[in-house]
Amino acid sequence: MAERSIPVRGIAVFEAAARAVSFHAAADELNLTPSAVSHQIRLLEDICGQPLFRRRPGPLMLTGAGERLFPAIRNGFDGFATAIASASAGAGRHLLRVTSPNAFASRWLVPRLPRWREEHPKIPLEIIGTDSVLDLRAGNADVAIRYAHRMPPDFTAQELFRDTFFPVCSPELLVKGTRQIERAADLLQYPLIHFDWMNRDREAPTWPQWLATARSVDPGIPDTNEAWDLSFREELHAIDAVVAGQGIAICSDVVVSRELKSGALIKAHDLSLPGYGFYLVSVPNHSPQPHVEAFSAWLISVA
Repeated sequence: MAERSIPVRGIAVFEAAARAVSFHAAADELNLTPSAVSHQIRLLEDICGQPLFRRRPGPLMLTGAGERLFPAIRNGFDGFATAIASASAGAGRHLLRVTSPNAFASRWLVPRLPRWREEHPKIPLEIIGTDSVLDLRAGNADVAIRYAHRMPPDFTAQELFRDTFFPVCSPELLVKGTRQIERAADLLQYPLIHFDWMNRDREAPTWPQWLATARSVDPGIPDTNEAWDLSFREELHAIDAVVAGQGIAICSDVVVSRELKSGALIKAHDLSLPGYGFYLVSVPNHSPQPHVEAFSAWLISVA
């Protein structure tokens, strides 16, 4: 698509409508009429050559094409917001901009921020939760928490901690179960909750990997009844479903550490899979280094 033909207005309308899953809510947010929103969406659909929303029957929903388009546009908007913030008049103050994977930011980092404010009241933070890898060299953030198998090259990097994955569920789910979980096969009486691994790692700690490992110990484990299963594109939505008692998921002990500590989630089986490392990454001689060092020491202290 030629640069001049990019339908900027239609993209903005689509982002608002997809985020709210409502043409009326998008119209209110953008100060447009619902018919104007619908017109812009149809123009964008004409360019894409396929519907982006399923309008009938039932409630408004994204089509498969819409679901693929929305994360790319949403992450693009996140990048625009970050770039604008860095270019704003207030960017010159000592603000430490931290980018982090969405689930880690929401479940681990944000709940601990009151302690950061207590210990470092003169270093304000901007948390950029995104599963996209922002370009630190371009100034999109000062420091990144990267989730990877190994130390990111060509940066100043420090491993903070590594995680482990195992099945977790709400304790109420087991109370409603037909029998206690004594072996791996017993998990299959419950819905298995999946989420999308955007990096497409074949060794990612998913249900297929966990069940394959379990079968090496207990070959009698049957195939899953996929009609029971729930799948989510976003890890956070999968965790919410587990907390709500809708099934069992393979989760990171770091990401759901607060829920495990509070008892909102419990370990459903002891078999675990290795996860990845959380690395604090910055560009040498490019970031406010004293602030980065303070943030690194604080992260390790509250782990």
